[in-house]
Amino acid sequence: MSTRESTNRNRKSPAPISGIVDGIFASLGLTQKYHGWMMVSKWPEIVGEHYSRRSRAFRFADGVLYVAVEDAAWRQQMAMDAEKILKIIHDYPNGRVVKSLRLVRGEKRTPTDVD
Repeated sequence: MSTRESTNRNRKSPAPISGIVDGIFASLGLTQKYHGWMMVSKWPEIVGEHYSRRSRAFRFADGVLYVAVEDAAWRQQMAMDAEKILKIIHDYPNGRVVKSLRLVRGEKRTPTDVD
């Protein structure tokens, strides 16, 4: 075996960046917040166009996903579908960090309104 072959065998493969980022978040105690905010960003994908035109996830804290809903009628409709929405969220990787939804009446917020 040549020296070159021996050297190539001893080299480690580069680590995927996702693993490095996950490790940093874990070491800082931010994993749950990070995964919760991923659900905020995926809100339109999670609920589809029907609900995303009238609502917007805008905050995640302590296992609660906060959602601004256009008006009381849509808030009531979404409240009836809350368990179904949570099941969809829980099917996403790391979606189980979301324990509940808090539907608040208000305008559909913009990204600059994030708390």
